[in-house]
Amino acid sequence: MNSRFVPDERLAAAAPLAQPTAAIVTASYAPDFERCRLLCETIDRFVVNAAHHYILVEDRDAPLFRALESKNRTVVRESDLLPRWLRPFNDPLSYFRRRIWLSLRTKPLRGWHVQQLRRIAIARHVREAILVYCDSDVAFLKPFDCHAFWRGGMVRLFRRDDGVESALSNQKTWSANAARALGIARPTVSPHDYIATLISWRRETVDAMCRHIEAIHEKHWVEAVASQRQFSECMLYGRYVDEVIGGAGHFHGAEEFCRIQWFPTQHSNSDVEVRALIAEMTPEQVAIGMQSFIGTDVDRIRRLLEAA
Repeated sequence: MNSRFVPDERLAAAAPLAQPTAAIVTASYAPDFERCRLLCETIDRFVVNAAHHYILVEDRDAPLFRALESKNRTVVRESDLLPRWLRPFNDPLSYFRRRIWLSLRTKPLRGWHVQQLRRIAIARHVREAILVYCDSDVAFLKPFDCHAFWRGGMVRLFRRDDGVESALSNQKTWSANAARALGIARPTVSPHDYIATLISWRRETVDAMCRHIEAIHEKHWVEAVASQRQFSECMLYGRYVDEVIGGAGHFHGAEEFCRIQWFPTQHSNSDVEVRALIAEMTPEQVAIGMQSFIGTDVDRIRRLLEAA
């Protein structure tokens, strides 16, 4: 394992670096391996001022993803991040095709829940000051400097003002559950939307958020957050920064650096769809993201990106 990853969280609390460093964090799983490979290729080609790239996976997927490791890229196993009492199993209700995470302390969880928990947990194990979260179904098309997430000692917090009303219906539930986890009495639902990919968090603030949750609920933060199945790590962090610590150490940015295709279209899995997504990119956008469940062929994406 690359020495950049520090399982002992006491080592992660070493003296702060003279200059802020950024690490890209990607949570993935075996069905997205080829998409993650494409992400790694485009990061290596286009992204600068990222000190390291951490890929967070379930233990059984780690041998597959080790093929992507390099001096600047480390695969991190779930068991090095999350409590041992949260365990994955093959789910008999899906004829053992899907995985389910069970414990006596949380609701039954799916992979997308646990990926969120990994993204939070990594903060206690690395030294980089800024964590840049990038999904494994993202690919860069243009040069990008991670210094964009740093301004005068503050880290960029993505926030779409008054965006929850026009967003997905369950985002109100995610916001309300974030308030419960953080001990926020009012408002129950924030009007702001914090959900996107290619966003940044401050590592020390993530750690402080976890300690805050543990102090309120007198239990491990994973147990407190996952006591409800409808949660969002982005909502949790955004509401903590804005409403618990009053925005300290952060500045807001509403521009999305990645153009995302959230849902299938009539042209799904076609050249038309990928070309349209690229054509719709705004000047500040440097990457595209096509949700893996849409099913767009990775080789198709790679070919069209090379031609773009």
